[in-house]
Amino acid sequence: MDEPIRVLIADDEALVRGGFRVLVDSEPDMVVVGEAADGATAVDLARRTRPDVVLMDIRMPGVDGLRATREIVADPDLGHVHVLVLTTFDHDEYVIDALGAGAAGFLVKNTEPRQLLRGIRVVVGGEALLSPGPTRRLIARLTDRPAPRLGPGVLDRLTAREREVLALVAHGLSNTEIAAALTISNATAKTHVSRAMTKLGARDRAQLVALAYRHRLVEPPEPAP
Repeated sequence: MDEPIRVLIADDEALVRGGFRVLVDSEPDMVVVGEAADGATAVDLARRTRPDVVLMDIRMPGVDGLRATREIVADPDLGHVHVLVLTTFDHDEYVIDALGAGAAGFLVKNTEPRQLLRGIRVVVGGEALLSPGPTRRLIARLTDRPAPRLGPGVLDRLTAREREVLALVAHGLSNTEIAAALTISNATAKTHVSRAMTKLGARDRAQLVALAYRHRLVEPPEPAP
């Protein structure tokens, strides 16, 4: 039997932590390994319990969730830990700051329970996750910002299939969903994503999405009303 996904919960509200614990512990393939009421405790517990995923609130007393995320991501001993940021606020800056801090994903707390559980599994699988609410606005912000320069001919290195896969990544599909859409194996989808990241110099999936929209490899969606 595979080992359960180890989850650490960091939130300054005891009631919220309790709700997340009940939800996570109800899943046969997950287990809560600790709770933290502030960022400093979250970092300490991450080092002691070695979770697979940290559910990280942004606004906490003392060390906030963004700083705690940076410390966890910067620790070479915690390279396997994925931080999934959760907040009641879906402000664009929080999304950008969370991804910039190294978070693997971002969800608002009013997300459906099944979506939270899916999010945990997605980031454990090495994929990025953005809450549907802020995604459209985030894309608009990214396309308005100056894009990092790609060297001459870099975009031409992408094969037709890699461009096709990149478009699906930019629209929020996971590797599994890409595989189903293109009738290819999960391994092949993952390989195409990895090659696109390497060719474009993207450090992670979130940056790959940003590059796709900034360089108009994918047309940005129409603004939501």
